[in-house]
Amino acid sequence: MFGRLIEDCGTCCEYITPHMLASPFYRGRFVSLIIPTGFANAAYSNLMPALRASQGRIRRFVENGGRLLVFGAGDGRQDAYDWLPFTVRYSHTYAPCSISFAPEDPYASIIEGYDPCAIECDGSFAGSDAEAIASDAAGRPIVLKKDIGAGTVIVTSIHEYPSRTFLAAFSCGDRETLF
Repeated sequence: MFGRLIEDCGTCCEYITPHMLASPFYRGRFVSLIIPTGFANAAYSNLMPALRASQGRIRRFVENGGRLLVFGAGDGRQDAYDWLPFTVRYSHTYAPCSISFAPEDPYASIIEGYDPCAIECDGSFAGSDAEAIASDAAGRPIVLKKDIGAGTVIVTSIHEYPSRTFLAAFSCGDRETLF
């Protein structure tokens, strides 16, 4: 379903299995990489070992201009984001939230078409050295942004598909980066 949504936004989408991601021989060229909701929950995904095995490649991908979108871990594991090149502490709690972005933030389009007062989220971020660009009504960070080298990482606990506007902008670029 997610792949179809991305392709409907006018860009190509390639599904990468955890085995491909972890393989040192796999080489793909992409503008962006999207890690789905629930990636850390062993009941739904076996992605964590692959993310940890690819930690260095993920960092190089972003440093060289790649864009990384990471959704909520979907699990209360304290180490769910330890494969990212910066610190993220996640608190897993599923609930609808009222979300506000910083004024004029270019990534606010992620919730375009949704009611910002009732966005389903699967948690918040208790601590990070990334910039909080959106928070819930209690002030808890819901969307983080970190520029690393020539690329950007967006980490979000929003439990909705990103808008078509966001996907078209985030997934399209002037050049692809080797993964």
